[in-house]
Amino acid sequence: MTVTTLDTSLWLRSYHPTDVAPIRLVCLPHAGGSAGYYFPVSRALSPHVEVLAVQYPGRQDRRHEPGIGSLQELARDVYEQLRYPDERPLALFGHSMGASVAYEVARLLEEDGIVPAHLFVSGRRAPSQHRDERVHLQNDAGLVAEMHRLDGTAGGLLDDPDVLRMVLGVIRNDYRAAETYRWQPGPRLHCPITALTGDRDPKVNLVEAASWRDHTEAAFRLSVFDGGHFYLNSHQADVLDTIRTALTR
Repeated sequence: MTVTTLDTSLWLRSYHPTDVAPIRLVCLPHAGGSAGYYFPVSRALSPHVEVLAVQYPGRQDRRHEPGIGSLQELARDVYEQLRYPDERPLALFGHSMGASVAYEVARLLEEDGIVPAHLFVSGRRAPSQHRDERVHLQNDAGLVAEMHRLDGTAGGLLDDPDVLRMVLGVIRNDYRAAETYRWQPGPRLHCPITALTGDRDPKVNLVEAASWRDHTEAAFRLSVFDGGHFYLNSHQADVLDTIRTALTR
């Protein structure tokens, strides 16, 4: 098998690069998130899986770039980064907003004749399950309250005025992109889908999570964990086992 090692770029971060991993896993962050969120995933899965974490524009070392536009535009940009020659299978993992992006990337890959090895969608309702959400239109206090409600920010970072000033615009922009995303019906995917969710997630109920089965012709599995929107922070080992099992099946 010929393997072309990916060079580190603005978009894709390989924290534990390896040319012996038989499969790659592209991980897409949640709204307001960054590639570094997946560093522990990369460390745990290496060297059997090479994790490529996506860094969205508008944050951290890309903070001087314009924020993301629509999720479809973001998916197209990510897809363009994945078109380098490599014979290894490619799987996708996305949490929350990242799950919608991962789904749209999978659609583009399949249009190009590349069927992903697996699609993992976490903390996100199926694309066909629409909710009218307008958090991005709230004032700063309302946006911060939503972030605290979801418990997606470690510690009290959002209580620091300097940090808040740096990140609030990015978070609002991401929420706008996620909440204005509209699914366009089309062919079902041909890759297996695993949906992962917390049983008390205010952003997705079990019916909405199970509806991901309607978006693939291949196998589907629903994994439910104890917890809310960021259930995976406290169930990292179980989530990693789910990924390993699916990728080695």
